Amino acid sequence: MTGFWSIYIAAFVVLNIIGCVGLLWYTAHRRANKVNQAETTGHVWDGNLTELNKPLPRWWINLFYLTIVFSIGYMVIYPGFGSFAGTKAWSSVGQLKAEEAQMQELWNARYARFEGQPIDVLAKDPEAVQVGQNIFANNCAACHGSLGLGAVGYPNLTDDDWLWGGSPDQILTTILNGRAGVMPAWGPALAEGNQLAAVSAYTLSLSGGERNELSVRGAATYNTLCVACHGADGKGMQALGAPNLTDNVWLHGSDPAAITRIIAEGKTNQMPPHGPLLGDTRARLAGAYVWSLRPAGQ
Repeated sequence: MTGFWSIYIAAFVVLNIIGCVGLLWYTAHRRANKVNQAETTGHVWDGNLTELNKPLPRWWINLFYLTIVFSIGYMVIYPGFGSFAGTKAWSSVGQLKAEEAQMQELWNARYARFEGQPIDVLAKDPEAVQVGQNIFANNCAACHGSLGLGAVGYPNLTDDDWLWGGSPDQILTTILNGRAGVMPAWGPALAEGNQLAAVSAYTLSLSGGERNELSVRGAATYNTLCVACHGADGKGMQALGAPNLTDNVWLHGSDPAAITRIIAEGKTNQMPPHGPLLGDTRARLAGAYVWSLRPAGQ
């Protein structure tokens, strides 16, 4: 706070206190001089119902004086009088940092025994999985669902389909650093003829869809534009986050219209990094819970 604003606020506070004291003194003095008089406001209802203007009782005025004394004491102890920090030097930021430090100590004590352990090892510890489930519920369930089943645009974590890899280290990397997937829009490149529908038909045929003349024509275009990311066999590339097109798992919809729209318009999806929010140990615990969701035998 600059010197000008400090003086301005301090002066404003002093003037308000003086004004309150003056008003109370005037009210009390007026009461003493006219204790037996009952003034009216001039408002009359029903011919004889008159609104009186009587002074405040003494106990009520004294309560107001006490509030002024309280306000002065408050500004001596706590900040409020310009740049004066108060005798306790309290601040909301300081209290927040103290509470955060206290919470961090509790977290450190809670998570100390899990620190640095591999995800697959933690997944065998029931307590670690339970703690990881709580972390998942508070930080991941909004997108992936409370049971990890995902939604349109958000991966299902309970199957064996992993865009960026499903090993313990890959899962931890995803949680800590996030992921950014980009599918370019191919609509302009496939505008001529019926190429867009042909590529869509071929894409669906890779997962057991109907193979027909249209899908056969789409194969040639696929091998020109799509093979670099999704591979000649359509099994994708985890290094790029390019999905496997042969397992009938569709993140953004499985009907022909959805597939065609994704090919034409492209898609940008992002998994935000949770390392700054969770830290390494809590990220490992969340990863252990995710690892525990995998299908039996995986």
